[in-house]
Amino acid sequence: MNKNNAKTLAALHLLLVVYSCSGILSKMAARFSFLSPGFIACYCGIIGLLGIYAICWQQIIKRIPLTTAYANRAVTVVWGMVWGVLVFKEALTFAQVLGGVVVLLGVALFAYSESNQNGASEEKGGR
Repeated sequence: MNKNNAKTLAALHLLLVVYSCSGILSKMAARFSFLSPGFIACYCGIIGLLGIYAICWQQIIKRIPLTTAYANRAVTVVWGMVWGVLVFKEALTFAQVLGGVVVLLGVALFAYSESNQNGASEEKGGR
């Protein structure tokens, strides 16, 4: 993996954290009555975060393959669990933790297999 791809993947994961924060605001909005100032503030925050996400997502997929970007999006499930525990004091079950580990392993396996494919194709092209 070259330096630019590493920066793009880091930016992607930062963007996925931003995207996952829209879930926090969604759950917070549910605590307010419909169209109350708190409800409207939460939904304005959601729209803002999703707008940032949409613009940045377009920039990310210009630089890396779409399959890579979507495979990494699975990490938002893990961020949802993290936010549930940290922000909303929710308890995780063993099955949820195991599911999160499976997601992270799947993303890591995908990244590893992709880097091996890219390395192999670079070797063939260099001969």
